[in-house]
Amino acid sequence: MYTIENMYDLDHTLARDYLKQFTYPWEALKGIKDFIISLGASLDPEEYTEVSPQVWVHKTATVFPSAYLGAPCIIGPNTEVRHCAFIRGSALVGADCVVGNSVELKNVILFDHVQTPHYNYVGDSILGYYSHMGAGSITSNVKSDKTLVVVHGDDENINTELKKFGAMLGDHVEVGCNSVLNPGTVIGRNSRVYPVSCVRGVVPQNCIHKNDGTIVEIKAK
Repeated sequence: MYTIENMYDLDHTLARDYLKQFTYPWEALKGIKDFIISLGASLDPEEYTEVSPQVWVHKTATVFPSAYLGAPCIIGPNTEVRHCAFIRGSALVGADCVVGNSVELKNVILFDHVQTPHYNYVGDSILGYYSHMGAGSITSNVKSDKTLVVVHGDDENINTELKKFGAMLGDHVEVGCNSVLNPGTVIGRNSRVYPVSCVRGVVPQNCIHKNDGTIVEIKAK
């Protein structure tokens, strides 16, 4: 369930061919910067404007004057980057996304229709198609003891050999307001996180993570 194939529909990102090289999504984190630089140079200038060196914005996107776009980054079609958003760089933001007020992005891939609308920090992370970060929810991307991040699953622990690794959100994941996704968090497709949760390890697909840490399956209607 940790694999790219199980978590993401790759038809909803410009990173499709890049991600297909890997088995696990976190394996893509180290190369995001170089990938964006290469991809940006290949974009159609009839569709994308290079507004500053290595910063490409689709002509249908809306970027508020107070937003900061650090290089390299790509902002996709019909995406809205709102007041005081801070894109530090190495960010691929897909189509029809929202990067909201005072949101900070760094070394990330946001699939199409991702919403990070209010006071979110998303770093060293991949957010799947139609995933949503509730107001104030953040990814914590470095352990307090600065050791390498391990993905803790039910049956195995995977040493990622990464010092910086926030969260991998599958398609259609909902993260409740003011939740913290600790380093190495992996949330499967169609799962939900209750507000004010502290999430560690793996949440399987089609599950609910309650704010006491309990994980239950979503019952079919």
